[in-house]
Amino acid sequence: MSEHGFWKLAAEDPKRVALVTPDGEAVTAGELAAQSNRLVHAMRQKGLERGDAIAVMAGNGREMIELYLAAFQAGLYLTPINQHLTAAEIAYILGDCGARLFFTHARYADSARAAADQAGLEAGRRIAAGPAATDGFVAYADFTRGFSDEAPDGRTAGQVMNYTSGTTGRPKGVRRRLMDFDPDMVGSMFAMFLSMFGIEPLAGNVHLVGSPLYHTAVLMFAACSLHYGHTVVLMDKWTPESSLEVMQRWRVTTSHMVPTQFHRLLALPQDVRAKYDLSSLRHMIHAAAPCPVDVKKRMLEWWGPVVYEYYAASEGGGTLVTPHEWIGKPGTVGRAWAGSAIRILDDDGNECATGTPGTVYMALGTADFEYHGDKNKTAANRRDGFFTVGDIGYLDADSYLFLCDRKIDMIIAGGVNIYPTEIENALLAHPKVGDAAVFGIPNEDWGEEVKAAIEPAAGVEAGAALAEELGEVQLPAHVRLRHRDAARSERQAVQEKAARSVLEGPRARDLSRREIDRLGSQFFLVAAGCALSGSDSTRSREALTAASYWREPRENTVSIPLSVLLALATSRQTTRPRLRSTSTPATRASYVWAPSSEPGSRRSTCTSMKYRESSGASGTSWSGPAR
Repeated sequence: MSEHGFWKLAAEDPKRVALVTPDGEAVTAGELAAQSNRLVHAMRQKGLERGDAIAVMAGNGREMIELYLAAFQAGLYLTPINQHLTAAEIAYILGDCGARLFFTHARYADSARAAADQAGLEAGRRIAAGPAATDGFVAYADFTRGFSDEAPDGRTAGQVMNYTSGTTGRPKGVRRRLMDFDPDMVGSMFAMFLSMFGIEPLAGNVHLVGSPLYHTAVLMFAACSLHYGHTVVLMDKWTPESSLEVMQRWRVTTSHMVPTQFHRLLALPQDVRAKYDLSSLRHMIHAAAPCPVDVKKRMLEWWGPVVYEYYAASEGGGTLVTPHEWIGKPGTVGRAWAGSAIRILDDDGNECATGTPGTVYMALGTADFEYHGDKNKTAANRRDGFFTVGDIGYLDADSYLFLCDRKIDMIIAGGVNIYPTEIENALLAHPKVGDAAVFGIPNEDWGEEVKAAIEPAAGVEAGAALAEELGEVQLPAHVRLRHRDAARSERQAVQEKAARSVLEGPRARDLSRREIDRLGSQFFLVAAGCALSGSDSTRSREALTAASYWREPRENTVSIPLSVLLALATSRQTTRPRLRSTSTPATRASYVWAPSSEPGSRRSTCTSMKYRESSGASGTSWSGPAR
């Protein structure tokens, strides 16, 4: 028998608060266990057996946790689905994972209904939670009404099958074999992952979920916390100050976060940050993207030595770094944790020397997986018992891993490797930048050039004044600022057309679904438009239409004026870079950075430059010494 595990602990103390919903409802462990039991009985009545799959698109609500617990004790695969996907994308996942039941919430009924129709899922297998009946769906409450709340027979551990957004093509399910053991035993084993950070079972721990549960790590940390007897507090919509209020109110001890949340917390005025009592925090863990060194330092100064970091993927992992280790090696994502190992390989599969960037490979260990329905992709990302998700990094002399960027995101200009993360980190250090995404677009002479999309911080107006102020920071050659609301309102109408155009353009770089997701909803239109305006997609009617759309001025769109446009020098070479004009209308001129020496350098970084404006018969140019 296991020492911990959700159901064992629930039987020992059924009145313990196990879950707090976004609206503040406290749900006891006994209530959660009872509902998960009813769900198993209802699913079995629908004919589901061990190894079958259910899909859930329910947001951060009580239902998501109940369904996870039900699938985990019934030997089922649960596939969480991002509710922001299009109906076609949802339908693909429903079909690919083989979902026999589809659970959603009334808030997402329109896209869920369209997706279920496309996937051919019959009406009786569509279930929707919510305050009122939803056309075409069985009500969640009705689905379990009349079923026993007693533990089902034949309990056996299930699994979560997350879908990666992928670097190319359609997303793939990360599928692991089922373990034919008691769910409490397997749950306890999974929860031991928390112990690597020093997190103990019970001990008054309260775990905050401030990110979407459809993400692999977010659901995993929430599940492990349940199996360790922690109270899990859900937020359906994360904002910086509201998260501080929740931390104070529920005396939060642990959470899983991402660097963007840190950045936005630090953007709060000092008096707002100071009014909340955060003394309960013990282990605030972050991952998912490299954290700018300055951001991490400031978080440690604010919260103290409670900020832990790890590096892993849906497929496995990984490395871990404690606050004290990180202070000694700023920027590292840690050393391989127990049972794992890290290798850095070049393109030929040879081990890279210490300090030399290459592709990061992680040991498969005992947590082997396959990409569901794609043996070729499963085999392609492996070498001798190690797998990669395409990240670039290097190991130092003490075997600490430092990440550069993801290989698919790396920009190669004239043979120079440019890592967008480095540029993004420089931009994010500015207090008036809310978020930034840097990416490459095609260029005839240099292969690719650098572009960026910047979202101003809350309360900051996008315009020439901000652009002038950002002149003190490093900027890529092409920058466009857009108001968040404008991008959000236009996104649905243009997204699919623009994405398809980028992919179909004969000269366009392969912009994958993962890259689109990475830019975020408030950036997508800018990113797609910028990429299209730089490509010569003459054979694609849609590309011309979309590119034309983006070349025209739009309301709430600000192009940085010529007089304040700066270029970013992205090379460690000592030779002076030059800036040359591209063939765009004079009123909307854009510029391309290029090194004046021969291409071929294998490594790049961010350096600041200052330019002066000059005029000539052929148009405007920039020149000036590096500073």
